[in-house]
Parts: sequence; structure tokens; C-alpha cells
Amino acid sequence: MTDEEELNYAAEVTWTEGRSGELKSIGLPTLQVAPPPEFQGRENTWTPEHLYVGSVASCFMMTFLALAEHSKLQLISLDVTAKGKLENVDRSGYQITEVMLRPTVVVRRFYDVRRVETLLKKAERSCFIAASIKSRVTVLPQVYHRRLPAYPCPAVSEAPNDSL
Repeated sequence: MTDEEELNYAAEVTWTEGRSGELKSIGLPTLQVAPPPEFQGRENTWTPEHLYVGSVASCFMMTFLALAEHSKLQLISLDVTAKGKLENVDRSGYQITEVMLRPTVVVRRFYDVRRVETLLKKAERSCFIAASIKSRVTVLPQVYHRRLPAYPCPAVSEAPNDSL
């Protein structure tokens, strides 16, 4: 893709009953959507709030994965939990003012621990969904080498012999 190219993504929401509907897009599974119970919605249904927060989290994850692949980082696992803060801003209406991302990264090789911090920061800057919204996005990572906590990256004068 070049910078001049334009990509378009379509979605449609169809009302079904009450305050509920179906979110559809060609070739994708249909999602049932409704407001959360706090806004006279129903439980166990995707809400616009969940989709918003999930959009930021999934974009961050996919951006990080692309960067990790490009830099040949060997991952064991990656999880990103996300929490959005919905507030009534200046009593003029509700806004998601902050999305907190907590990525947990497990790398195969000890010497990759230091590289993860750089890639996480680059993913934070490069995630186009986060750049497209006005909510503050905060990333608080946890990085592990085979499930041993390793972030913030400790100062290491000599890495253990790790050929994996």
C-alpha cells in the first residue's frame, strides 16, 4: 500500500429489538450489539464501549506483531488486556477518555527482552487506531523471558548462554 491509496471498510448495524441490533460486514460473522446494562442494555452482548476498547487493543497487538515479525523477535506468547474509562466530560456527555493497555510479552531468547521495550514503544506510536481517537492511550507492559519477569529491563552486564 502506498500513502496515496485509500482503503475503505464497511459495516452495517440493523436494529433487531429494544436497544439491540446486529453488526454486519460482508464476509465477517455477525455480532449482536447493545448498550451495556448501565444504559438500559443487556448483559453478555458486545457493546460499542467494548468494541471501541477492543479495537485499540487489537490494533496495538497486530502492530506489535508486525514489528516483531519484521525484527525477527521470537515470541512465546503475547496477551493484551485493555480497560477503557468512560466518563461524563464536563457534564456535556460521555466519552471514553482513556484506554489502558497491559501487554504481557514472553520471549524465547533472553537477549530479546531489551528489544521488546523498543518494539512496544514503536507499536504504541504506530497503532493507527490509537492515533485516530482522542482518548489517551497508556501502555503498561510486562515482559518475560520464559515466564520470568524481565521488565522493566534489568541492567545486564552479561546475558546467560541462551541458544534457543
